[in-house]
Amino acid sequence: MIDVQHVTSLSFSSNHGGQAILAVARADGRIALWSPFDAEPRFDATQPKPISCTAFRPTIVKRPSLRDNAMPVPTEELLVGDEAGHIYFYSIEWPTETESAIFGWNGAMTLLARLTVHSQQICGLAWSPNGELFASGGNDNACYLYETKKVLNSPNADNETPDTVNVRQGPDGDSIYTVAPGRSTVLQVSSTQAKHKWELNAAVKAIAFCPWQRGLLAIGGGSNDRCIHFYHTMSGACLATIDCAAQVTSLIWSQTRREIAATFGFAQPEHPFRIAVFAWPSCEQVVAVPWFDESRALYAIPYPGGPDAGADARSPGEDGVWWRRGLEEGCIVVAASDAAIRFHEIWAGGRRGGECKWVAWWE
Repeated sequence: MIDVQHVTSLSFSSNHGGQAILAVARADGRIALWSPFDAEPRFDATQPKPISCTAFRPTIVKRPSLRDNAMPVPTEELLVGDEAGHIYFYSIEWPTETESAIFGWNGAMTLLARLTVHSQQICGLAWSPNGELFASGGNDNACYLYETKKVLNSPNADNETPDTVNVRQGPDGDSIYTVAPGRSTVLQVSSTQAKHKWELNAAVKAIAFCPWQRGLLAIGGGSNDRCIHFYHTMSGACLATIDCAAQVTSLIWSQTRREIAATFGFAQPEHPFRIAVFAWPSCEQVVAVPWFDESRALYAIPYPGGPDAGADARSPGEDGVWWRRGLEEGCIVVAASDAAIRFHEIWAGGRRGGECKWVAWWE
């Protein structure tokens, strides 16, 4: 039987972990964890509600192995947000193919905490670069900031251990491994345990921690807010606000410049710009990218390194590859409402102007 439930979120595990685990979340509440080294999903769990977003911690965490408590192993941490406003905090133990063959054990996906945070859908999740903080944005117009250690040391705990999900059969008839029962209680965390709460005038989807200035967080508001807000994570103070006159759908900090890129959905009043780059802390707009159609930028991610510099790089243009600062900064990949995926080089080298170049356009 073909699975027709659409994918709602994708997330890769940390670069530090080196496992390239891909979390694939679906509208029916299922989440599968894949690896390029495995023919089938290694874990397949079912959440109580449809999943809206996921986010892996960018750093690994050493924990005692569930196979052998005396052995500390690197683990990944995964946040899963659902349509009801809950966040599930998972620990992922992922032995290598060699380790799995030696011990006959494929690892574990263990629920550590349930966070009852938002009153509506989780729209965005983001981790700080060191994994010490994470933020959630919701359709209830709120953004919450949590300290990871305090979440995992919460005094409130459920008396139930994590549920074990039924094992599904893979295409070859083999069992697909599922969530392992935990050996400790599941923590219940409420919104009152958040370090900070910020309220906007619309849903919060775009959230980005600054990679080069500790304590700086940017969040973007939806159609009734249309602003980028900058906050200090230590004090909670608002540092600056940029009125974008458009729904802010994603935020990406530059790794090498004191700049932040934003993508836009519905504009009010109408304007053609769907990508802009702003300097920090001046908040000056240094790049504006128009789309000369009615499509909107739904979401964007950074593409480290940019597209492969092959033969096409010798013929720059809409059908070729623009290659300037790609090795340093890469480009951004933008999903549009017209079902196209656009690659934009917004961190081009040389003196700053008001334009950026296309890298490519896929449909």
